[in-house]
Amino acid sequence: MTLGRIKRFFLGEPLSNQMAESARIPKWKALALMSSDALSSTAYATEEILIPLAALSALAVSWSMPVAGAIALLLIIITISYRQTIRAYPGGGSAYVVAKENLGQGAGLVAGAALLIDYTLTVAVSVAAGVANIDSAIPMLQGHRELFSAIVILLIMVVHLRGKHDAGALLVLPTYFFIGSFLLLLGSGTMNLLNGRAVPVAPILHETYPEIPLFLLLRSFASGCAALSGVESIANSVTSFQEPRTKNAKTTLLWMATILAVFFVGLSLLAHVYGIMPQADETVISQLARAVFGKTGLYYLFQGFTALILFTAANTAFEGFPRLCSMLARDRYLPRQLASVGDRLVFSNGIMGLSFLAIFLIVLFEGNVHRLIPLYAVGVFLSFTLSQAGMLRHHWQDREPGWIRALLIHGFGAITTLVVLAVIAATKFSHGAWMVIAVMPFIVLLFTRIHAHYLSVGRELSLDGVTPSRQLHKVKHTVIIPISGIHRGVIEALRYAISISDDVRACYVELDPGATDRIRSEWTRWAHDIPFVVLKSPFRSVVRPMLEYIDDVAECCHDEVVTVIIPEFVTSKWRYSLLHNQTAFLIRAALLFKRNRVVTSVRYHLKA
Repeated sequence: MTLGRIKRFFLGEPLSNQMAESARIPKWKALALMSSDALSSTAYATEEILIPLAALSALAVSWSMPVAGAIALLLIIITISYRQTIRAYPGGGSAYVVAKENLGQGAGLVAGAALLIDYTLTVAVSVAAGVANIDSAIPMLQGHRELFSAIVILLIMVVHLRGKHDAGALLVLPTYFFIGSFLLLLGSGTMNLLNGRAVPVAPILHETYPEIPLFLLLRSFASGCAALSGVESIANSVTSFQEPRTKNAKTTLLWMATILAVFFVGLSLLAHVYGIMPQADETVISQLARAVFGKTGLYYLFQGFTALILFTAANTAFEGFPRLCSMLARDRYLPRQLASVGDRLVFSNGIMGLSFLAIFLIVLFEGNVHRLIPLYAVGVFLSFTLSQAGMLRHHWQDREPGWIRALLIHGFGAITTLVVLAVIAATKFSHGAWMVIAVMPFIVLLFTRIHAHYLSVGRELSLDGVTPSRQLHKVKHTVIIPISGIHRGVIEALRYAISISDDVRACYVELDPGATDRIRSEWTRWAHDIPFVVLKSPFRSVVRPMLEYIDDVAECCHDEVVTVIIPEFVTSKWRYSLLHNQTAFLIRAALLFKRNRVVTSVRYHLKA
């Protein structure tokens, strides 16, 4: 009861299945809930572009604008492609579903593995970046990033365990506050330049760009592609929209892409013109906000909203990760528990699993955003590529009206994202991308092993070819009751035992001969009709002699089943159970994997 009350306090009362339809969300709320990941990436994507360029020289930073323009163009291509995916898959067009149905199960599993990695990194990167922005504004908090990040992730977990309604109410406002504050930053920064209140460090346009190594330019591009994470989230969650779902999802995707493009290009442009350079102890977006607003209340307000949007960006993963796990679980590639909907109409097990995986990454990489980012884009663009390739085959096979246009869109999208994936893998391999590339085959192997296990269990449990009359007959079995003395719990166990079998035996392990004589005398008084077996234990072990006796009985009596009835008493408070012997637990654990052994507990509940 105590655990139940704690659960209700934090998560609320259970919701009925009839309330599932009311959980559908309108476009304005979906924009906040499903776009926070993509929009928040503007807080670190520009900085990721600048870091490799600034490492070469200050002049090389001028290439940041062409790189940002190329990424914006890529965003347009992916957005157009995913609008087609939404139309073709109104039930949710995640890369796993599209790849599985069109490219085969193997491609689907690779896409599923890539998405799971992407979602986990989304939480870790977003929360770590949010904490980094707080550190930039309040330097005294530096040095505790892992702890703060873990606390934030656990708080987000609790919010999502409460259900979509509560999550939406708490996560909508930060997104719109961030959009408003970001527009204020871009507008104020532009006006300062036009009015002469700010002196541009670098010109907006360059007649020439300094020569830099192509590999460095590609690495800058690959780093900046982190801005495209989360673009697919709306296509993955079409079923969460109110009707008409397809139209609302396509409209929301267009809104998100437009806002993202304006924010990303605008921030990159202002950072370039203001001459912002990456620093170890302050983020680029913090430097720009300080240059535009000064150390005023607006600066701290903007930093607070930026941190909030980064924290809420994890919402995209908390929506997508559990849903993807449920799909994989229904296809028997993940444990079935992940397919179950909890009390609050959410996939509770998936939400908790994602939280602890993200915390593990935060601790492993010490909450450092720049160490996490290289792991990020590989999974993103692998899922992009498989989704585009799957849609390409879908349109080629179905040839619905407009299929040629769709074929061209997804063909161009597949080629583009594949090229970008190759660039990311090559330029980021030594900076951490190798980890994702190495771990992905193990995840796919895990999927296949789980699937093989479920298929094997299904075959063994199948009733195909079994005649009911041959299977349904009375089982011959001997009942053994391990005892340590005579009390009311033992008497209750004996009453139950004689009701199910004519062959009942009490079994006592002798550790003290004097105690054995007393118990034998008591046994004659209370249960003289039931055999009392005394097992010698020269090495003072209780469990081993008991298990050996159970095996001997099964071998000698040739019984189909040996039933072990364990008398137990239940204390009035759970904490008191820690004070009593745990022999029953050890016996149950030892017999768990033995064939034809049935273990039954007969519990006697204490009142005091």
